[in-house]
Amino acid sequence: MKKEQVLAKLRSCGLVAVVRAKDAGDAMRIAEACIEGGCAGIELTYTTPGVNAIIEKMAREYDGTDFVIGAGTVMDPETARMAILSGAQYVVSPYFNGDTVRLCNRYRVACMPGAMSIAEVVAGMEAGADIIKVFPGELFGPKILKSIHGPIPQAELMPTGGVSLDNVAEWIAAGAVAVGAGGSLTAGAKTGDYGKITETARQFVEKIRAARGQ
Repeated sequence: MKKEQVLAKLRSCGLVAVVRAKDAGDAMRIAEACIEGGCAGIELTYTTPGVNAIIEKMAREYDGTDFVIGAGTVMDPETARMAILSGAQYVVSPYFNGDTVRLCNRYRVACMPGAMSIAEVVAGMEAGADIIKVFPGELFGPKILKSIHGPIPQAELMPTGGVSLDNVAEWIAAGAVAVGAGGSLTAGAKTGDYGKITETARQFVEKIRAARGQ
């Protein structure tokens, strides 16, 4: 799938599930529960043991569908290359690293580095990042997006951290092209309630659509 198609699916759904798990089995169950709830973006993080094999398996299973498999907590270009070779269709980082963005661009893979300041947002855009991950979102709240869009209206922003069912509509209304959700979406995994994850994903998608007037 071409990079533009991957980005279009992420923007259309507006929800990226940040999957952190204790092992491969748990990660797969969480990811599949999110997909069942209509979440198009699955971000499998490098804090999960054996994540390359999980990315490879899921990328193969969901190839050609409306669901796209990406890699998260990518700290450097070496890890980004491993993720891409495993089949990751997009790469998400907690901070801006120019070498990581350049590597992703070299292989035409969507890249979303993290940023906490205007300077980092601009640096990411100048390096060729596709979407800027505003992280950690809970430190700022939705108003930060309006502040960024004042001088930089062309920035495509995806807040992550602190995004919940209670405030996702505010983030979208403030100008988020998509949101990343972790614990607020996947909390059911702690008790083995994967059905709760599916229902929460469904509610996230519905609230995003409503906030967009769809």
